[in-house]
Amino acid sequence: MTTKPAGHEERETLAMDDVMSLEPFGQFQAWFEQAKSTEGMLDANLMSLATATRDGKPSVRIVLMKDFDKRGIVFYTIYGSRKTAELDDNNSVALLFYWCSCNDSLGRQVRVEGRIEKINEDDGTEYFHSRPRDAQIVAWASRQSQLIQNKKMLDERNLEQRMKYGDNELVIPKPEYWGGYRVIPNRFEFWQGQTNRLHDRIVFRRPLDGEQLNTDVTHAGVDGWVYERLMP
Repeated sequence: MTTKPAGHEERETLAMDDVMSLEPFGQFQAWFEQAKSTEGMLDANLMSLATATRDGKPSVRIVLMKDFDKRGIVFYTIYGSRKTAELDDNNSVALLFYWCSCNDSLGRQVRVEGRIEKINEDDGTEYFHSRPRDAQIVAWASRQSQLIQNKKMLDERNLEQRMKYGDNELVIPKPEYWGGYRVIPNRFEFWQGQTNRLHDRIVFRRPLDGEQLNTDVTHAGVDGWVYERLMP
């Protein structure tokens, strides 16, 4: 018999009838808003970004989601870093959001798979200038993933940029090597953890060309999506 740890709250279940939208972005929006409002949540925008080289060697890191809509999920970075080099070679990516509260009332994952595209320059510039001024300066001081001899040299580069843009009335231009990407999903998995390990998993995906769907297990959504339940 599985018992619930003392002081922990019951978790919700996720049945097929519980989906809040017949397309994944509406479901993601609902879960994201709940994660943001959950006590003890570190940062609901945190997501793992997995990339791979042309020959399939993977790497993963944490980045921040900065926007999402039905076009996809957006993050920003410095071009020329390891991840952007891999994105140039292989535009297939995966994301993972993990939302877990300190009192264990919320335990969810959202897995996203798709392809990548660059954000247009105007949108990147607009977002760059919405960032805190310190973050804009650091974008000029650091070339992500590039080698540097020691920490002192990085501090000196940062100080140099702070002196250059010390006048707060001076607009800091967006570096040409800084910009954003949009992940265009073709698959979402919504995972609701359960203390008895019978976790709930609902997948939204784009059907394959010519695929014959088994309507016993595959349900028609909207906007070209279907959804299914997986065993844990």
